[in-house]
Amino acid sequence: MKVVIILVCVLVSLQSYSQQKVYPYIKGFGGVSEIPLATEKPDSKKAYKIIVEVNTENPQPAKVHELMEKIASIANLHVLGGVQPEKLNIVAVIHGPAAMYIMNDSVYQQKYGSTNPNIPLFHALKEAGIQVFVCGQSMMKRNIDPATISPDLGIALSAMTTLSTYQQRGYVLLKL
Repeated sequence: MKVVIILVCVLVSLQSYSQQKVYPYIKGFGGVSEIPLATEKPDSKKAYKIIVEVNTENPQPAKVHELMEKIASIANLHVLGGVQPEKLNIVAVIHGPAAMYIMNDSVYQQKYGSTNPNIPLFHALKEAGIQVFVCGQSMMKRNIDPATISPDLGIALSAMTTLSTYQQRGYVLLKL
């Protein structure tokens, strides 16, 4: 009987942990859950170089693009796992349908009827030292004026060249 009670207490404790989001590095974005029983974690002694590709539609343009927010989750998960922020190098490239969610508030308002909820995310990523580029080819294909994009983003010649360049530099590719 004692074993059953202890097991129930542990399970209840784990459930409450998993429901509480924490933001160990990027405040307000990419909330993650603490997993106290995790046996596999990032190596806190290693430096991490990650290139993230985001190229999907946002089904709810009035909300932060879920996959763009995962850029912050990647950073938060590594820091939660013990990696110091100075050992974490993340670059992201946005292209294809995802390029439609990079515009400033006035243009975004005209297109989607709301301010761009991704702008604060882009700012938080830049403040954390995470570079985010938008594919210039995707911008031209979708008639996005470079003057209308978030000032926290850089413009890449293309997503494909950015992805191949950073992989040549030893970055691991994460496709979202």
